[in-house]
Amino acid sequence: MRRVVVTGLGALTPLGNNLHEYWEGLKSGKSGSVMITHFNTEKFKTKFACELKGYDPSNFFERKEANKLDYYSQYAHVAAEQALVDSGLDLEKVDKDRVGVIWASGIGGLETFYKAIKDYVEGDGTPRFSPFFIPKMISDIAAGSISIKYGFRGPNFATVSACASSTNAIIDAVNYIRWGKASMFVTGGSEAAINEPGIGGFNALQALSTNNAEFESASRPFDKTRDGFVMGEGAGCLILEDLEHAKARGAKIYAEVIGVGMTADAYHLTAPHPEGLGARNVMNLAINDACLKIEDIDYINVHGTATPLGDTSELKAILNVFGEHAYKLNISSTKSMTGHLLGAAGAIEAIASIMSVIEDIVPPTINFKVPDPDIDQNLNLTLNKAQKRTVNYAISNTFGFGGHNASVVVKKADI
Repeated sequence: MRRVVVTGLGALTPLGNNLHEYWEGLKSGKSGSVMITHFNTEKFKTKFACELKGYDPSNFFERKEANKLDYYSQYAHVAAEQALVDSGLDLEKVDKDRVGVIWASGIGGLETFYKAIKDYVEGDGTPRFSPFFIPKMISDIAAGSISIKYGFRGPNFATVSACASSTNAIIDAVNYIRWGKASMFVTGGSEAAINEPGIGGFNALQALSTNNAEFESASRPFDKTRDGFVMGEGAGCLILEDLEHAKARGAKIYAEVIGVGMTADAYHLTAPHPEGLGARNVMNLAINDACLKIEDIDYINVHGTATPLGDTSELKAILNVFGEHAYKLNISSTKSMTGHLLGAAGAIEAIASIMSVIEDIVPPTINFKVPDPDIDQNLNLTLNKAQKRTVNYAISNTFGFGGHNASVVVKKADI
């Protein structure tokens, strides 16, 4: 099979609006959590989230263009353009029939849907829906509109698997390149769910933290006092490329994606398997696909949402898979800083894993204060401060409602 490398990265995150700002924020242990500005939270249980800072559509789009794109699609375009520029791709020379776009969103155009239905319900019953309502809302439109903008005519579709969505997008792109179906992909995910139905819906599920008094440190994976995840928004994009194609055009190579895995818990709509069965299986599949031994893995960027059940089940899975080697790993949850970007989480966390491999730095799990007796404190959870270590191989885990599990293994570029 063809080898798959990463040749471009783009990030629009609560820690910064480009790759450099994002990575520097992760290394410094910066919290992206702020009081919500997108809407009036007076009657909501949760009043904070990891919003983007200083995002203005007019900096990236003409007014008419912005009006045709939901925020999740806008974020996708911004991250994709960053990654394509970063890749050094010459759009005049590339075979666009061999470039595809696979883009993910767990929810899609929630803001567009909410506003359209609200306007209809509050109106006189006449259906005055915008002709852009459906195209703005649907989850595949980011992939479609990116391909239209750049003329990429390769495989083009969206993946939707809740919080595992963008990891599934990456995995699909990897496999299509391996099979020779395309030479390059623009892939990743975006989400824009910091709005009334997003916050209200996850509050109803009791999934969100309600620690308004300590909002900056409310995302606290592995801490005994954790009470749910903090919503995030933004996008992450990777340019994945056939190694030979990348070498032929003289592209810089960040890292290589060498292993992928996908499983299902087959257990519960929203809760993880309590013993981490699906998580255990997916990491084993990804490591086997990479043709590695468990001892080769140096770092795991865990799903780590700061939910009471999720954190413990994932760590049980890690102990099951790695045994004594689990105590030699670095483990961290970057959601402690970015919040949970839902369908975009896998993309920005894959980027964090890639940067860790490049710079031999493991970003921290911040906001940890109170040890949980149900969590093995001998594990290196990279608490509160980044750690320097050699990272040759890293795993990025993402899990989603519905029992979806996805993992990717990245390695240092040695080409």
